[in-house]
Amino acid sequence: MNRQAQAVIMLLFGGAILKASIGDLYLRYVKEGLRPFLIVAALLLIAAAVMTLWYDLRSPRDTGHDHGDHDHGDHAHHEPRVGWLLVLPVLGLLLVTPPALGSYAAGQSGTALAGVQSDSDYPALPEGDPVTVTMLDYASRAVFDEGKSLTGRRLRVTGFVTQGPDGKPMLARMILSCCAADGRPIKVGLSGNVPANVPSDTWIEVTGGYTAQTTKDPVNQATVPYLEVETWTEIPAPKQQYE
Repeated sequence: MNRQAQAVIMLLFGGAILKASIGDLYLRYVKEGLRPFLIVAALLLIAAAVMTLWYDLRSPRDTGHDHGDHDHGDHAHHEPRVGWLLVLPVLGLLLVTPPALGSYAAGQSGTALAGVQSDSDYPALPEGDPVTVTMLDYASRAVFDEGKSLTGRRLRVTGFVTQGPDGKPMLARMILSCCAADGRPIKVGLSGNVPANVPSDTWIEVTGGYTAQTTKDPVNQATVPYLEVETWTEIPAPKQQYE
């Protein structure tokens, strides 16, 4: 692989990252707040590739060596063919749209609530009936605040259906620290009007209230709270599927 080929691959790679960052595809890989950094990195790759091509095409070719020196130079500067494997991530970004982490990933990992700080005071929930809360906020308040800030309030929570260890449906949502590689699930059990015959990975919006019922996650033995379901509605998967 010569320098021009390397520059072309770098140009394609930068273009693929820029394309993913301009649309919503990047949300399958990283948190929403990292978008500006991806765009800057893509522009730097494109600029470096263009400058490399410009410099290489303008540089005069050394034709003054004899045949022996030419053969020796070719041998010394031969690039390994393994470099062409760099094309694979480019093709992956351009041609493949991976699904967001879902019920399978949630079933293989313990609830992330085990790593959440539990010594913070929880403020009162905002006004609204029902009030919309994130999965992480509900689970944290239910376990670490013993539901004090949740009692008496109607709550709206959104997540995807996953199968619990007892075979009954649970609500889950993946949270990211940085990117999909460190994605961890937040799990909430469901009681009351539990969704029936709903396939895993189906996104639903649940309205209900706090219940003191809990269970243990069999993967890491962390506490999993429950939500008493009043109503639930199947919804399309949101654009931002991670919390």
